[in-house]
Amino acid sequence: MKMQSVIAAIVLGGVLAAPAFAQTAAPASAPAANSQQNKMKACNAQAGDKKGDDRKAFMKQCLSAAGAPAPTMTQQERMKACNTQAGDKKGDDRKAFMKTCLSTKS
Repeated sequence: MKMQSVIAAIVLGGVLAAPAFAQTAAPASAPAANSQQNKMKACNAQAGDKKGDDRKAFMKQCLSAAGAPAPTMTQQERMKACNTQAGDKKGDDRKAFMKTCLSTKS
């Protein structure tokens, strides 16, 4: 009976200490998540109108590419991506955004 209570105390101590370790580890992983989010945005923009298995395969390849440069987009693909990113912008704001977006090499 004494061994069971010792094991229970160890398990309970581990459960109570787990949140403290989780809170200290979260800030270190935040920049990595941000870069992953940026990669996801870029891959989504490049995926364009792909659907179903084609999109799945493209996203898998795009997200797993470790540091590989993104393939250059055609002018039409770049226009679609910039339109999507422009969102609700109107007038001069949209015009300025589209100019900078379309002039970037990607």
